[in-house]
Amino acid sequence: MEPHEPELSAVPVTAVLAALADDVRLQIVRALAEGGEAACGSFDFGISKATRSHHLKVLREAGLTRTRAAGTSRLVRLRRDEVDKLYPGLLDAVLTSRPSA
Repeated sequence: MEPHEPELSAVPVTAVLAALADDVRLQIVRALAEGGEAACGSFDFGISKATRSHHLKVLREAGLTRTRAAGTSRLVRLRRDEVDKLYPGLLDAVLTSRPSA
């Protein structure tokens, strides 16, 4: 079963902003922006598998990422072009902001 991935235009901007407001999710978005598509399990950040899954789900449901199956792995990528088209400059602003301490 494929995960639910809404059209970004159907997601309220408040959901997008809330997804980007969390430090762990922001780390995931930064990693995807820098490295491209990655296996879900590659995001460690000192959190449990369940917590990582939760953060990836929030990003996916906010329309920020896409997830695809590749064998037994799940690969996630940033929907950069779609986000930039609907919210020009948002990801640039978020990605260039200083990480919180």
